[in-house]
Amino acid sequence: MLSQIERGQANPTVAVVWRLANALGVPLLELLEPGNVQNAQPKVLVVPAAQTPTLRTSDELGELQILGPIETAGHFEWYQLQMKPGGGLISQPHEPGTKEHFTVLSGSFEVSAGTVSTKVSVGETARYPADVAHSIRNIGRTAGSGLLVVMHPD
Repeated sequence: MLSQIERGQANPTVAVVWRLANALGVPLLELLEPGNVQNAQPKVLVVPAAQTPTLRTSDELGELQILGPIETAGHFEWYQLQMKPGGGLISQPHEPGTKEHFTVLSGSFEVSAGTVSTKVSVGETARYPADVAHSIRNIGRTAGSGLLVVMHPD
């Protein structure tokens, strides 16, 4: 996985980066944020849109903005997914017990988990096991977006 990341052939999830940081004994923020993260934080921290970390899907037709705070990575994550028509976020199984929840904000999507697939429309939420191969695909004719929540087992 590390060599694929280094060659730009894979985009790690926040959970993978979290595990790598733990294995290396390095604070996760040190891997994701430049500068001194020890500074006192205000009571209300606003993250500018330009500083929200973004990952591209492997087909280059989608982007995942990491909305959740780094300290919840590996336990609870949430993202905003923007996807062009025909694009897909294809995922291998996560650890046993992981679940995902995908809410469509715009467009039309198909969510698959294992051998089951279903269409998900604006305002609907698909809840599915993520410990099997799974995907989210834009099946519409226009760009679409949604919120993706990943819940890892305790």
